[in-house]
Amino acid sequence: MKRWRTKANVSREELAAAANYSPDTIKSMEQGVRMPTPRALDTADELCRAEGLLSAAKDYLQREKFPARAQDFMEREREAISLWWYEAMYIPGLLQTKRYVQALIENHVPPLDVETAEERIAARLERQTILTDRKPPVAFCFVVYEAALRSPQVDEEQLHRLLEVSRMRNVVLQVLPFDRATAPALLGPLVLLETRDHERFAYVEGQLGSELTAESGAVSGATERLSMIRTQALSPDESARFIERMVNQP
Repeated sequence: MKRWRTKANVSREELAAAANYSPDTIKSMEQGVRMPTPRALDTADELCRAEGLLSAAKDYLQREKFPARAQDFMEREREAISLWWYEAMYIPGLLQTKRYVQALIENHVPPLDVETAEERIAARLERQTILTDRKPPVAFCFVVYEAALRSPQVDEEQLHRLLEVSRMRNVVLQVLPFDRATAPALLGPLVLLETRDHERFAYVEGQLGSELTAESGAVSGATERLSMIRTQALSPDESARFIERMVNQP
């Protein structure tokens, strides 16, 4: 945008006035600090006689729905034919209610701007269509540590959502109680998935970063750890009764 403006001998102040922005806002767009808006691009295109080349850039400026560190995983998730997911502190993203999602994202540290928060909330809820809309259906196995169920963000609606999902034919949901947890379960969340091309990936996420890998040794180790966690967890029927008791607690 700056190159076209300079070539057309249009000042930043002139472009700002035509687009109804401050010069500092135009400057931040030109420097990549702020995402250019469609209005700014259209105005610059007309004012700088770019013949549609600047306006055409609008199609390439869609905001990314997911944090950068999770984008590779989201792509693989869309291709998955099976997915095993263990969560130690949170309800798995595919099982979260809107209220739960909002509680997490709106309290993100550092804070997100309102637009980004709304996009992240919508994107997470949109991902959940994989539970029901894929043919043939994706095979899911979720194991949730009791600590995740006891968190302040989990309300009755969220517990009912877990029970609802657990009744789906393509979903297995297990609870790992406090008294059954051993060291592997305390190491944090873990996801294993297999794609349509039968590639197998392991995904781990922490406070400072995340890793998606197809390296055979890492996938094998993650499979062994997750398999052990599954054997320690309650059976699906026992898990449903465990959650039902939580719902019925005064």
